[in-house]
Amino acid sequence: MKLTNATVLITGANRGIGLAFAREALARGARKVYAGARDPQSVKLDGVEAVQLDVTSEVQVAAAAQRCGDVTLLINNAGVAQVHGFLDEGALESARFHFETNFFGPLRLARAFAPILAANGGGAILNVLSVASWVSSPALSVYGASKSAAWSLTNGLRNDLRKQKTQVIGMHVGFVDTDLARGIDLPKSSPDVVVRRAFDALEAGADEVLADDRSRIVKQGLSAEPGLYLLAPKG
Repeated sequence: MKLTNATVLITGANRGIGLAFAREALARGARKVYAGARDPQSVKLDGVEAVQLDVTSEVQVAAAAQRCGDVTLLINNAGVAQVHGFLDEGALESARFHFETNFFGPLRLARAFAPILAANGGGAILNVLSVASWVSSPALSVYGASKSAAWSLTNGLRNDLRKQKTQVIGMHVGFVDTDLARGIDLPKSSPDVVVRRAFDALEAGADEVLADDRSRIVKQGLSAEPGLYLLAPKG
């Protein structure tokens, strides 16, 4: 789908990748951009309409669907990340925390907005995923499990929504230079570059975008022998 004259809802749009999506959507001629955030006062970008939206709240998701009935593109960007391994103290609580936002959040939004997208001609859903969907690391294994689930959700939604002509695209990316990755001493991509690549793929009708070199290397390594996901992580 094209961004020109689109009506876009972005979750977690007050900073980081979400803010970059909002800026780029406006630059590409979107008719309206709803910027979802837990605190709408934190949305400072001119030209967008701030919407109170905690993706873990059924009530707020329903209210957003009621308010934003003209949406043609839903971007599930809101996400959380904590440093936790599966056997660490508090791992179960961490898993629930991650899944509520990173898996159940996009699922809630998709269920609420699928009928709206259908009524508006089909439109699209763009889910922000991660290379952690495919490979695990000790420090981010719980986060990775939630992103693996979100990848599976994306693939399932694509099948479920095909009949109503809703494009579903998953964006895989490594570390991005945002607050979420603060303190991680590894190469990071610019959020603006990542977003431009995602929108280019969306407008080209793609189902998936590998938004940086790291995601392309990891995806290629999945079919290697042994698969990249079977190797012990370095560092």
